[in-house]
Amino acid sequence: MKKLALITVMMLLAPLANAQEENAGAEEILIEAENGQAVLEVSFPETEAIPGQPLELRLTVLVPTYLPSPPVWPGLEAPNLLIRLPSRSTNPRSAPVDGETWNGVSRLYRISPMVPGDFFIPPQEVTVTYADPDTNEPVTATLNTPELGFAGVLPAGAENLDPFVAAASLELEQTVDGDPAGMTPGDSVKRTIVAKVSGTSPMFLPALMTQAQIEGVAAYPDEPVMTETEDRGEIGGTRTESTTFVAEGGGSGEVPPVTVEWYNLETETVETATVEGFSISVDGPPAKSDEPPRDWRLLALAGIAGLITVAIVAVLFRRFREPVSQHFAERREARLASEEHAWRQLHKALADRDAAALRPALDVWAGRVRGSDPRQRQGVQKALIALGAAKYGRGATGSNSDAWRMLNDALTAARKTARHETATAAALPGLNQRV
Repeated sequence: MKKLALITVMMLLAPLANAQEENAGAEEILIEAENGQAVLEVSFPETEAIPGQPLELRLTVLVPTYLPSPPVWPGLEAPNLLIRLPSRSTNPRSAPVDGETWNGVSRLYRISPMVPGDFFIPPQEVTVTYADPDTNEPVTATLNTPELGFAGVLPAGAENLDPFVAAASLELEQTVDGDPAGMTPGDSVKRTIVAKVSGTSPMFLPALMTQAQIEGVAAYPDEPVMTETEDRGEIGGTRTESTTFVAEGGGSGEVPPVTVEWYNLETETVETATVEGFSISVDGPPAKSDEPPRDWRLLALAGIAGLITVAIVAVLFRRFREPVSQHFAERREARLASEEHAWRQLHKALADRDAAALRPALDVWAGRVRGSDPRQRQGVQKALIALGAAKYGRGATGSNSDAWRMLNDALTAARKTARHETATAAALPGLNQRV
């Protein structure tokens, strides 16, 4: 096995749950670790997508032995990108490397540009811990992905859609509970519109209802509800909006129709989904106002006083804005950089038993602990190896509850010891100081 970085183009090996090898037809980049004992495959066959549609990125780690703990995968977060992990995004893999069968893990990302334009994801680190072939001791390697460039493009004929929505199907359904044509004060009518979409996430759908101003009628909209689904890899779902109209006095008006223009991915044309509006009529006298007669002179004086107050506040804001903003920014940075914040993130990963978040949270916390590295403590090392062996070792049963509890206890003890050492060091006088 050569001990230098190797980049080559080869056929994509798609993941299988039973770790069997199979062929596919996409380009792939193979990156070898500098120590020659870990391999990273990067598959990113497509570089253009309609906004809202996914590009697939697959990262595969291969080692000659086994993984005592799962790899630490990158998050890939970037502005205006929707990064998703589909169901069963992480799978075991095996593949031939220099004539030998190596084992590993594969992770699939779906990257959707949310707007048109060019995007770049900088090189990302993948941290791999595997058993040394000679000693069976855990060895850590850091592999880096290449920079990934791609684009969100609008299809011809859909340039004027605002907002742009592309889907395989989009339907609007409307229900009206109550009689909007025969209302009396105190009656109510509820309008509910459900947008059903497939081929994209419902989060790309725009707001459906606009506020209707009707004399004698008050409108109370509910918060939109979005439900996302996945059927054999295809994303879809619903967006539901409801508004309740309450009659307060005599009056009438129109509730407007709802129209959504969208691009059909199957027919490659712009289509329109619509539900009709309806009339509201309330029988009875106009709604009475409980407001007392207005004193316009008092209102004028209050307005002048308000203008003076606004001017004073504007002057003070301009003078003290930067130091106040800097103060709060420094406090926030200090909190995010504290050991306490890092421990809370690590403790959350332990409580959730989130193997993917464990290693980065542990590394960040260890870097903020004063004194010796808590990761090197015997109890922590033993617990990490037990956790990896319970899930990935030979004869693993998949039950790792005891290993998670062992790791939580070991890290809690390590933190207590580190805080005690820090307090003791702070209490001791410095050398050559008079006591």
